[in-house]
Amino acid sequence: MTSLQNIVTRFAPSPTGLLHAGAYRTAVFSYLFARQNKGKFILRVEDTDKLRSKKEYEENIIDSLDWLGLEYDVMYKQSGRAGAHKAALEKLIAEDKAYVSKEKIEKEGDRAEVIRFRNPNRKVSWKDIIRGTVEFDTTELGDFIIAKSLDEPVFHFAVVVDDAYSGVTHIIRGEDHVSNTPRHLLLYEALGLPVPAYAHLPLVLAADRSKLSKRHGAKAVTDYRDMGFLPDALINYMALVGWNPGTEQEIFSKKELIKDFSLERVQKSGAIFSEEKLRWVNKEHIKMMSRAAQEKEVGKWTGKSGDIIKRITPNVIERIETFGDIKEMMKNGELVFYFEEPTFAPEKLLWKGEGDLSAAKKRLLAVAELLEKIPEKDFTAEKIKSAIWPYAEAEGRGSVLWPLRFALSGKDKSPDPFTLSVILGKKTAISRIEHAVKLCA
Repeated sequence: MTSLQNIVTRFAPSPTGLLHAGAYRTAVFSYLFARQNKGKFILRVEDTDKLRSKKEYEENIIDSLDWLGLEYDVMYKQSGRAGAHKAALEKLIAEDKAYVSKEKIEKEGDRAEVIRFRNPNRKVSWKDIIRGTVEFDTTELGDFIIAKSLDEPVFHFAVVVDDAYSGVTHIIRGEDHVSNTPRHLLLYEALGLPVPAYAHLPLVLAADRSKLSKRHGAKAVTDYRDMGFLPDALINYMALVGWNPGTEQEIFSKKELIKDFSLERVQKSGAIFSEEKLRWVNKEHIKMMSRAAQEKEVGKWTGKSGDIIKRITPNVIERIETFGDIKEMMKNGELVFYFEEPTFAPEKLLWKGEGDLSAAKKRLLAVAELLEKIPEKDFTAEKIKSAIWPYAEAEGRGSVLWPLRFALSGKDKSPDPFTLSVILGKKTAISRIEHAVKLCA
């Protein structure tokens, strides 16, 4: 039985393409389990496929884990273990547990040597932490290939040697690897290596319940970063894809996840990755940020600075689910009135069915006068509404509030004129009303 103090987990991606967020769930679960038990978390880049492995994909894996905050204790490349792989192959051949076989290469018709494992043809079983006892008759596997040559081990062989070499105690991976486990158990036994514990996670599914993939809307972790998601929100959501905390709680900090996570509460059936739910989780995390942190992000995504950022932040935060939404709002001109004086045709100041600009002018002048009377220290949305509301009730709410809103924003849709006046500040609000009055001349 492995001591919890010695727990070692690993995340072993292949740098042959951009990994989608669902694939990083394995990293999240492995990280949480290791940290919960004060163990070690390893990143192993499985780069033995020389043709398909690319430096940019390896860098993306590292960037993704760094951004997520899944810090690893050790990082190594599988190609760097070539000596250990070769020595293990030679050991099996010397003990007649593996043999060299000359075989015809498909299509080419030539013959080449491969190394096959001498299968003892018996049943194997293991107690999976998630799936319970799993039994498999290995007879149907035959003498399976473990290497193309002494210098070219295949996946099944390399991972067994690497996991043993690194002292991995718990292998947490997707259920699509369940069928690989019998081969690995035979190899552990043949090499005289300790067998790790297995936890096979349910598949991450797309909305149509097919396996999540690039073809089904899956995105790379760095795509979510560039869309303005928060790393802790993505970790929070990925942890919930297949794991049930046993309570109603859905929003977790990374610290809370490390404390509460349990492999025993991971479900057996596939779990759907919903970007809609992820956006909700992200919004909740944005709301939990400090005001200073929110202001920093709003400034970053608007490309603006100054006191106006402090004033618009509460209103902007209410309207977004990701900080990337701000970029879209800027592009659509939804925030332009905060930074530039609006331009519009005078007729836009007219409320529905009205055609008299002189009446609109009179009401704007009256509102400006009411605003002037409010002391700077009392210039709040509540005080502004208290000052204007009786006049709006007497003249007609739409007839007063519509031209005021348009004078301040130049938009059909904007925050209410009381909130907008506060955000713009007393001086700017009155200045914009006076500009609108001039248009009515």
